[in-house]
Amino acid sequence: MAGISMGVSAPGLLNLKCGGAFSQSSGFPGVFFGRTKMPAALRCMRLDEDDISSSPLLTFSSDYLADSIEVREWESGKSLETIAANQGIKIRRRPPTGPPTHAVGPFEFRLENEGNTPRNILEKIIWDKDVEVSQLKERKPLTVIGKALENAPPVRDFIGSLKVSHECTGMPALIAEVKKASPSRGVLREDFNPVEVAIAYEKNGAACLSVLTDEKYFQGSFENLEAIRNSGVKCPLLCKEFIIDAWQIYYARSKGADAILLIAGVLPDLDIKYMIKICRKLGIAALVEVHNEREMDRVLAIDGIKLIGINNRDLETFEVDISNTKKLLNKDRLQILSQKGIIVVGESGLFTPDDISYVQDAGVKAVLVGESLIKLEDPGKGIAKLFGIDSSTVPHSSLDIAEISKACEQSEAFDSCFPGIVYLVQCIAMIRICILIL
Repeated sequence: MAGISMGVSAPGLLNLKCGGAFSQSSGFPGVFFGRTKMPAALRCMRLDEDDISSSPLLTFSSDYLADSIEVREWESGKSLETIAANQGIKIRRRPPTGPPTHAVGPFEFRLENEGNTPRNILEKIIWDKDVEVSQLKERKPLTVIGKALENAPPVRDFIGSLKVSHECTGMPALIAEVKKASPSRGVLREDFNPVEVAIAYEKNGAACLSVLTDEKYFQGSFENLEAIRNSGVKCPLLCKEFIIDAWQIYYARSKGADAILLIAGVLPDLDIKYMIKICRKLGIAALVEVHNEREMDRVLAIDGIKLIGINNRDLETFEVDISNTKKLLNKDRLQILSQKGIIVVGESGLFTPDDISYVQDAGVKAVLVGESLIKLEDPGKGIAKLFGIDSSTVPHSSLDIAEISKACEQSEAFDSCFPGIVYLVQCIAMIRICILIL
């Protein structure tokens, strides 16, 4: 045995309950988890390096986290909520005083107080997600997910696709969202067919797709994600889920996800670091979402992040203000982003070509758009209008555009990217030609 590699409290990472002495083998080569009487302490032991490197499931690395301040804080007995509060996170992971409903014999009592009443819709979503994930983990433990991972489809280059689209068109790459509903807007599309929507997006120039998998609040599902992946769509897929547990990342990958979403307003720094490491092990991308300056500065200080999404929607009020993008992308932060090679994605409140131009001028190289497209009769054709391209006025021509798309075709990401990029490049090229003629 190579010895103990880490002793760390991690209630947020593996969703362990506090109290009691417990130890159990994970069932995976080289990984052993155990819990001690230390409050919510997780101890990881590394047995065989060769076994670990060959397994998609990994443990903590002592040289990666040993000097972490957060680890020392957790070892001293601080709760996840205390650590989160110190980092400016207002969303509580679960009700501090327990759930409001309690079963007593055949009766169910509901006792509401400040400790078990969510402060806003996002906190309510997170509390419900915590219960949902706990139940799913019992039905589908990591041993089962591990076998599914062996048969998962190959990972597609999510970040590479965004880069190719931006470089070929000179416009922000589009992550088009497959979304039926939202808690703030209700049902967005009654005749919702996720596969048809995904195909339309890809055909009309989307670089990547975002697929909602939350069922209760967005009427999405992992079945939708899997169906789109198996439909022949080549766009890399982002699993749009409220991730609070490492188990969800493995599950998303087993369903064909090429990228996952991590919300800085919900996850403490150590959670983000650990989950980023899991993503690297699985070969998938992580889009880390921020909403304010403090979250942006936290995320910029974390190594290994390649995608940052700026959500213009306030977490507490759900109000949207796209000037938030420009506020967060000041000169100093833009310099750090450039030095680290991080792509910034603009999110929420993008409905018009002016909106796209505004966030592009601020420094965004990709945009994630859902509502403004999914509500249209033809979501795919709405892409051209969103970017200010009226495809109906583009004249037919025998112009050879081989030179225009040459850079795209030479990219390693092109094959797993999107056929619609050629269409989008054609539209842009034709419009430029028309302008020159006039």
